[in-house]
Formats: sequence, C-alpha cells, structure tokens
Amino acid sequence: MTSTAPLPEGWNKLYAAVLSDALDAVGVTTQAMPSTIRPLDESLILCGRARTGIYMETAHVDPDVNPYELEIKLIDDLKPDEVAILACGGSGRIAPWGSLLSTAAVGRKAAGCITDGFVRDIKTIRELKLPVFHAGIAPLDSKGRGQIAAIDVPVICAGVRVCTGDLVFGDADGVVVIPQAVEAEVLKIAFDKIASEDSSMDDLRNGAYLRDVYERHGVL
Repeated sequence: MTSTAPLPEGWNKLYAAVLSDALDAVGVTTQAMPSTIRPLDESLILCGRARTGIYMETAHVDPDVNPYELEIKLIDDLKPDEVAILACGGSGRIAPWGSLLSTAAVGRKAAGCITDGFVRDIKTIRELKLPVFHAGIAPLDSKGRGQIAAIDVPVICAGVRVCTGDLVFGDADGVVVIPQAVEAEVLKIAFDKIASEDSSMDDLRNGAYLRDVYERHGVL
C-alpha cells in the first residue's frame, strides 16, 4: 500500500534543523539520520513521501533468479514526490543506487533517494539534479552482493525507522523522517518556529541584542 498524501503546503520553507527541533518538541528524538548520511549535492533539497525497500546481503545469484526484480518494481511504481528509501543494514558491500535508477526516478518525477548503502555513477546523478543521500560512494554493483527482500514495509535506514508514506526531508544539514502519526503536530510547530526565527533574524540584523531577541521570541 502506498501513500498519495500531498506534500505540506509551503514545504519549501522547511529545513532539516527546524523539523528536528519540532520532533524533539513532541518527544520524538530518534528520527534524524546520523551525520554519515550525506547529500551528493548540498545545494539540493529533498522533500517527499517514503517508499521503502529493505536489502539483504547475498553471496551468489541463482541462474534463474532476477536479483533486480523487486528493485525494478519499486522504482517503476514511484509516484511524483515519492522518495526511494533503501535500507541496506549498514552493509559495506551494497551500492543500490546509480545512474539508471536515478534517470528512471527523474522520469517518474520522484523526489529522490535515501540509502544507508553506497551510490555510484555520481557524476551523472549530479548532472540530473536529483537529490540523493548516501552512506558512501563505491563502484560496486548490488548483483551478487545484495538484493531487495521486501518493499513497502517498515525499515530501519541508518538507525531510523521509516514507513512508506512518512514525510522525509533532507538538506545540507542531513535527513529527518517525520512519522505520519505526529506529522500534523510537527509541521505546525516547525512553521510557527520558522515565523519566529524570521522575526528574530530581522531584529538581529537591525542590531538588537541576542538576549533581548531570545526573550521576545523564545527561539534560538
């Protein structure tokens, strides 16, 4: 089952830090991916609905098995503004994302990809301007090293639980995942804080003291 929920109105005003703060405010403190997950292009912002796939390590490929079957199914089924979340369990052997999957994702108007595995073909991906977050860069094909065991199931990606339909946001500061159960509350807190921070910035640019601005707006 996939999500067709639209992205929140005004999502382009969001940023990872304010969403992380808003998650903290509702007591959800485990939804920011670690600093090992980095964007291929720090100038790009990713916001979309998760579509999950979980990889298992393999050491061979049976002659009558297509190791890419579920991978292809997931990518071909991506809808606009959806994000492929590929959980590799911290494997140092799997590079699930490259130029062909990136091109297919662009063709489907998907929002991007996040993986705790490796990526390859990075020059082509950067030329496509597709937001991709990764745990490293390597030339490895996933064939014979790993394959998707299931799609659209809850996964742990870089230590963070992600379910299909969750709101995912990534920028130069990192990636946060907002569970659907707290999304509305988190977004309200985030947008309210953005408004307060904008006012704080204006005051500080005009020479106000930080202590006075903090007392007035309560954000830092």
